[in-house]
Amino acid sequence: MSEKQAFLAAWDRETATTMKVLRAFPGAKESLKPHDSCRSAKDLAWAFVFEGVGGAQAVQDDMKFPPPNMPAMPSSWQGMVGEVEKALKGFSDKVRKADESQLNTTVKFMTGPKQMSDLRRLDVLWMMLNDQIHHRGQFSVYLRMAGGKVPSIYGPSKDEPWS
Repeated sequence: MSEKQAFLAAWDRETATTMKVLRAFPGAKESLKPHDSCRSAKDLAWAFVFEGVGGAQAVQDDMKFPPPNMPAMPSSWQGMVGEVEKALKGFSDKVRKADESQLNTTVKFMTGPKQMSDLRRLDVLWMMLNDQIHHRGQFSVYLRMAGGKVPSIYGPSKDEPWS
């Protein structure tokens, strides 16, 4: 299995879990903030759209922050879930179409405050996947606080036991 194939297998698996978590969130609570310093649930979900659009851009071009082709933020929770799904699928579609040699070239990417460096595209894509997983973990806490049922992510949960 090539690294591209391994990445896509992991991306598809993790994205399916992310979508399961987002669909479980009670949309009427999209303004929930666990703390004043935290983003709202809606703003945290928007990070997945940012990753999908930005990651798709990184497949071919240098990264720009924010990505220039970001869609408008939806007004409803269902719209947000749909936009996340669209952005994450668009990302994987771009990777599927890319030649593996292209994915092994470098891209300018933020590596520190006001600092851009050349990184291998596949390394950036793996970082985007890890960031998705990180934000999904945050979101699972929001889901619990909103009174939603936390689905199985890597194993059983209180709400979705395996027994």
